[in-house]
Amino acid sequence: MADTSDFRNGLIMKFKNGLYTIIDFQHVKPGKGGAFVRSKLKNLKTGRVLDNTFRSGEPIEVVRVERKKYQFLYRDGDSLVLMDNETYEQINVDRSYFGTNDKFLKESEEVELLLDDKDVIILAETPIFVQLEVTETEPGFKGDTATNVMKPATLETGAVINVPIFINAGDILKIDTREGRYVERVKK
Repeated sequence: MADTSDFRNGLIMKFKNGLYTIIDFQHVKPGKGGAFVRSKLKNLKTGRVLDNTFRSGEPIEVVRVERKKYQFLYRDGDSLVLMDNETYEQINVDRSYFGTNDKFLKESEEVELLLDDKDVIILAETPIFVQLEVTETEPGFKGDTATNVMKPATLETGAVINVPIFINAGDILKIDTREGRYVERVKK
């Protein structure tokens, strides 16, 4: 059985009836009393981060996971059809595993699935940055770059984000999928 001496960043464990990953931890040995471990844990389902203190040597239940790369093929109702890059086997994955990030996926984009030892999906991760074309937005005007004015723009996947006023239809943008925001315009 594992204990707090096995802590490392990225370790996934069962804690409070959920799966958590360790973001940060610190072993503390005070002058008086027993040693303990201060940790920041992130819930894999909700993304919520919590601080917790463990006694030194306290047992924990480690979850073994495997990361596999899949290619996004198409949307099928409330699920996404993915293809395993090694075996070419297709699977349907519920959109809820992606959170709100699935709206930035275009066909043939690569995603990563976290699978437990029984091949049950724990989490689906999209690329952090994607490049998407603007299909529809109000036209920008020359000289409107001095202020920080934003306008809505529809991307090729159907997602709508706020972009600076100088962006036009046909421009290719770099998008941060974690926050769903515009990063920069990409040169063609």
